[in-house]
Amino acid sequence: MIPLIKDRITAFQSLGKKLKKTAHAIDKENPSLTDTPAEKELFNAGINASLHNAWFTKENVCKSLEALGHMLMEEKLVKWIEEYPELFNTGKVQPKTVAVIMAGNIPMVGFHDFLCVLISGHRFLGKLSSQDKKLPVCIGNLLLEINPGFKESIGFKEGPVAGFDAAIATGSNNSARYFDYYFGKYPHIIRKNRSSLAVLNGNESKEELTALGEDVFSYFGLGCRNVSKLMVPANYSFDRLREAWKNWEGLINHSKYFNNYDYQKAVLLVNKEPHTDVGFCLLKEDVGLSSPVSMIYCEKYPDQTQLEKYLKSWKGDLQCIVASPQIKIQAAETLPFGKSQQPELWDYADGVDTLRFLINL
Repeated sequence: MIPLIKDRITAFQSLGKKLKKTAHAIDKENPSLTDTPAEKELFNAGINASLHNAWFTKENVCKSLEALGHMLMEEKLVKWIEEYPELFNTGKVQPKTVAVIMAGNIPMVGFHDFLCVLISGHRFLGKLSSQDKKLPVCIGNLLLEINPGFKESIGFKEGPVAGFDAAIATGSNNSARYFDYYFGKYPHIIRKNRSSLAVLNGNESKEELTALGEDVFSYFGLGCRNVSKLMVPANYSFDRLREAWKNWEGLINHSKYFNNYDYQKAVLLVNKEPHTDVGFCLLKEDVGLSSPVSMIYCEKYPDQTQLEKYLKSWKGDLQCIVASPQIKIQAAETLPFGKSQQPELWDYADGVDTLRFLINL
C-alpha cells in the first residue's frame, strides 16, 4: 500500500538529510561516515561514478547530492505541498504507473520527476540513462530503506519501458520527435533542449561575476540550467570575467573538458574567427543559445528595448535567466547570479507544473 501523504513527506525529509550526510562522506572519501547498507551503496556509487562517466566527478556528485538535500528541507517541502491540497484527500489519487525517461547530462538530473511521481501517490517506472545508471537506483534504495512502503511504487529499467499509464520524457529536440510518436496516446510531458543565459550591463560587482562563474561552469556547463550565453552591452570588456573566474581554472585539468577546449580553440584559430580566450574557456560572439562545452556564446544588445525583444523571441528555448537585481527585465523573471543550479521544488523544468500534471491523471 502506498504511504499516506504525511508519511511520504516525512520520508523525503529524511532522504534529504541522508543525501547531505552521504555527500559529506563522499567528499571526505570516508565510508565510516555512513551507517546503513543503502548509505554505503550510494557512497560507493558516488566514489566510483567517474569510472562509468568521466563527467561525474566526485565534486559534481557531491554538489548534486547537497543540492537535493537542500531542496528536501522540511520547510521547503511543506511550502511546496501546501499549494496542492488535493494530495491530502486520500481518496483523490488513483495510483497510475508513470514512465520517466531520465536524462544523464548531470548527476541525478531526473530526481525531481522521481520526487513528483512518488509524492503525488503514483508509481515510478524510471528508464535509466546509460550515462547515469547507478546513482538513481541507489537513491531509490535509500528511500526504500527509510520507508519500505514505497516498494511497490519504485522501479527502474535500462531497456524499453512498458505497462505504463503516463509518461515524462526528457531529451534532445531529435529524441522529442521519437517521444511524441511513442508516448502520443498517453498523457505525457515531453521536454526538449533548453538553454540558460545571463544578462550583463557592465556594472556588476566582482562578487556577482564570481557567482556567475557558478552558473556557467558547474557540472562543466552540461546542464540546461547552466548559462551558455552572455547578453552584454556594446563595448563590454571581458577582462573582469577573466579575473572573477580564476577559481574555475582547474577545469582545464579534466581530460574530457580539455579535449573540448582544445578542439574548439583549434576550430576558431583555423577559421580565423574572433574570440576571447580566458585560458580555460572561450568567449565567442554568436547569435546561438546553446554553446559547446568550454565555449560561451556572447551577443551584444544595443539597448533595453532590443534586449526585451531578444528575450521574448527566445522564450520557448530558455530554461532560466540570471541577472543582477539592478537590471529590470519585463520579458521574463530572473535569478540572482550563482543560483541557476539551485532550483526550488516549485521551479519546474520548461515551466510545466509536473506535480499538477500528475495529480490530474
